[in-house]
Amino acid sequence: MLRDDRIKQQWQVEIAPFCLAKYPITQAVYAAITHESPSTFTGAQNPVETVSWREAVRFCNLLSTAAGLRPCYLLEAEGETVQLDAAANGYRLPTEAEWEYACKAGTSGSRYGEIGAIAWYKDNAEKTTHPVGLKQPNAWGLYDMLGNVWEWCSNIYDETVYGSYRIIRGGGWCDEPRGCLATNRRRSHPTQFRIDDLGFRVARNKS
Repeated sequence: MLRDDRIKQQWQVEIAPFCLAKYPITQAVYAAITHESPSTFTGAQNPVETVSWREAVRFCNLLSTAAGLRPCYLLEAEGETVQLDAAANGYRLPTEAEWEYACKAGTSGSRYGEIGAIAWYKDNAEKTTHPVGLKQPNAWGLYDMLGNVWEWCSNIYDETVYGSYRIIRGGGWCDEPRGCLATNRRRSHPTQFRIDDLGFRVARNKS
């Protein structure tokens, strides 16, 4: 079940089996695949940040090709138009329903543990990102689902109101506790928005 407090609506989404990365994509992995280092903060094992949604999608395609898998996205040379090949076996961004389901890991609350133990956020991050995997994982062994950096998801937020804006989840290093919730939904522009507390992790269809 997903809920948006802004529009006071709740809806149900069916999720097919999928795989999700244990960590957000790190600066080292991003640089190895793209030969680019866009992050504001420096640290090979810190999550990559200051990347747009389109740049995250481009990374997924490059990673798929490097692994000998079929890329999930058809990208135009310029612009915001992206087509998803749902049958492809390559890497992609998770849907927000997949992201929330994985974040909660069978729990019913808004967090899978005590915030200081599981997340880098405003009170403990000291105004920077941190290497992935230092905080406690959730019950399914996924790290940094909350805090450190927000994560791009594949979905458009509300096309009627916000056009092509894509969803981001999870909260970041500069957020108050109320920003680091499994249920918190935000959105931003897929090509123009880059910021130092927003990265991503990758997913794949389960074969």
